[in-house]
Amino acid sequence: MTDTSPREFTLNCPVPRESHNTVQMAHGGGGRLMRNLIEEMFLPAFAAGQTGEKILPHDSAVLPLETARLAFTTDTFVVSPLFFPGGDIGKLAVYGTVNDLAMAGAKPLWLSAGFILEEGLPMDTLRRIVASMQAAASEVGATVVTGDTKVVDRGKGDGVFINTSGVGVVPDGVEISPARVAPGDRILVSGDLGRHGIAIMSVREGIEFQGALPSDCGSLSDLVQSLFSAGARDIHCLRDLTRGGLASALNEIAKDRGVGIELDEPSIPVAGPVAGACELLGLDPLYVANEGRLVAFVAPGSANRVLDAMRQHPSAPEAAMIGTVIDRHSGTVELRGALGGGRILDLLSGEQMPRIC
Repeated sequence: MTDTSPREFTLNCPVPRESHNTVQMAHGGGGRLMRNLIEEMFLPAFAAGQTGEKILPHDSAVLPLETARLAFTTDTFVVSPLFFPGGDIGKLAVYGTVNDLAMAGAKPLWLSAGFILEEGLPMDTLRRIVASMQAAASEVGATVVTGDTKVVDRGKGDGVFINTSGVGVVPDGVEISPARVAPGDRILVSGDLGRHGIAIMSVREGIEFQGALPSDCGSLSDLVQSLFSAGARDIHCLRDLTRGGLASALNEIAKDRGVGIELDEPSIPVAGPVAGACELLGLDPLYVANEGRLVAFVAPGSANRVLDAMRQHPSAPEAAMIGTVIDRHSGTVELRGALGGGRILDLLSGEQMPRIC
């Protein structure tokens, strides 16, 4: 006899696990797992010998000396493919490190370059990467002063990985830090979002666009220095929008400072090809990586002046004011639509785009 009695049916959407015994791809993706790794492993270990105020994660550490303040940062680049529309791993390594220095307001001075090379990598490929690095360093006025090279077995290194560290000097009167973000601050972005991640994915997935869609890979150093003349003391915080894109950067700051952030969705610049590719691939452009865009938190009285200065710079003609820091909904980023509805932008729980920087 057939059982026709109603059965209980439960529909749920499981949340990815946040605790793992091994390293996952998402630990490098700029989302929740990466933040957990930093907060639960790296900060407790490396901040143990520090004294004084709480350390908030930032792109560069500012080091006080008797005669100057130095910013110091390090990063590792594992992008695949090595060459992509608008850039390559060498250019990315230099600009990525210089941009982290710029987010502390520092002018870049010296760089290191560490290469992990896979046996069998063509010398012409390496020569092209090194030339690209040198050209990028010369453009920003920095010098590669030290480095290291290691070779791993064939099949163990995916061609080449590059680690770069950078040192820069922070001008007097410049105090750029997440600790300065405050309710009322206006939020500015320096240009359209998502180009780098989509440029990488277009190569991987074989997506062709009617017009060229190069990565935004480029230096933010000159842009940042030009903004200081428009109100250095009123620029509270800067953050480049790499892994995890705009959404992850804003979530980190909102959670670290215990403030809310409200964004105006129609004001956020996204190029048509990027929006179309994201729709095709099932991605949200606000989480897609950039390598030549920043977000700035600026005191309300200076926001329009700083925005005008951004738009006058050749790298940021599409800069826009996109939101405000608020004193409610602590640790939350809310996106308000054109018709007034809203949605919460949370940290990524998994990996959206691996190997993009």
